[in-house]
Amino acid sequence: MAVPKKRTSRSKKRIRQNIWKRKGYSSALKALSLAKSLSTGKSKFFFLQQANKS
Repeated sequence: MAVPKKRTSRSKKRIRQNIWKRKGYSSALKALSLAKSLSTGKSKFFFLQQANKS
């Protein structure tokens, strides 16, 4: 028979939400940094093939 679980406190809930939000924020910063480096041509990790202008 199913037994209801104890309720999670508000502080634990907020801590988990903040961790989840922080992960998303840090991955967004990394993506933005990578996009900036690709647009300026200073990227060390990606090699883009330049189109021939002939």
